[in-house]
Amino acid sequence: MNITHAPRTPLAPPARAHRPRPAPLRLAAALLGALLVALGTALPAHAAAPAWPVLSQGAGGNDVASMQFLLRQRGQNLVAGGSFDARTKDAVVAFQSANGLTADGIVGPNTWGKLVVTVSPGDTQDNAVRALQFQLQKIGYNVPTDGVFAGDTTTAVNDFKAGQQLTGGSTVGATTWQYLLGAAAGSGGVYGGYAFVVPKGSVSGGRSSLLNPHHDYPAADIPVVEWTDAFAVTSGTARQNGGVSDACGYGLAIDGDDGVTYQYCHLNSRLVATGARVTPGQLVAYTGNTGNTTGPHLHFGIFRGGSSVCPQQLLAALWDGTAPPSPQSLPATGCFY
Repeated sequence: MNITHAPRTPLAPPARAHRPRPAPLRLAAALLGALLVALGTALPAHAAAPAWPVLSQGAGGNDVASMQFLLRQRGQNLVAGGSFDARTKDAVVAFQSANGLTADGIVGPNTWGKLVVTVSPGDTQDNAVRALQFQLQKIGYNVPTDGVFAGDTTTAVNDFKAGQQLTGGSTVGATTWQYLLGAAAGSGGVYGGYAFVVPKGSVSGGRSSLLNPHHDYPAADIPVVEWTDAFAVTSGTARQNGGVSDACGYGLAIDGDDGVTYQYCHLNSRLVATGARVTPGQLVAYTGNTGNTTGPHLHFGIFRGGSSVCPQQLLAALWDGTAPPSPQSLPATGCFY
């Protein structure tokens, strides 16, 4: 039982003659007041926390993958493939029922609040840390998804929290989770008007895999799992093409403002309509395994004057965060077998 006490009324102090402060003390007090005012106005305003994402069946991408890993951490048995399918909905409903939540299969603020797990450097909570790493990848950090909170993961968390003025050291608690999950997807930077096309940490084999030759014409096959975020490489106009039975599968082309066309193939989902304007680093699709493919990956091609050219030099420069070569200078040979 809580007991509250009425505050005591302080006794009035005995009357005494007013004595002015010595001049040095008055000056010090004035300077201190001015300093506090200056500091107060100089401190940047803390941005309001972003809204938690609301996920339901049919959604896909890194947010869904993180949610699935957190469900696994909480004891649910499902595959964290980044696709909010019927099995995932069943797991969400079971989790909600067990935690006194509305069991509607929709993951919103209340469900996230019960679902997120506090993690810190040194943790090897495989599923919870993987959920964190997928969020860092979504934003554009080049981190592994090995379930170990160390190295690049710690560096990325520190950088993210510093940028958002979040306290608590390197620990990721509920507030940091909210900022991470509410953050917009990003490619990790725009260089000379171009952005890398997937989160760097999602690429199996790292930078070296970008340099592999394509099998029969100039292009690049980037090894990533299904439902990886795909970003616009540059500004231009989107155009949906292909289909589930076509060699490209579900495809998306960006007719760049630079006069070059960029083709994305084997997608699971396209997030922009034909005719939509896109900007570099904008989330435009989710990768997949549709069409003529032997496994999940993003097929990325560049067409200059209607002919294929090699994208490897452009991709490597964007990976490195350096000024990319002009698409007009990319070779048309030497990148396929």
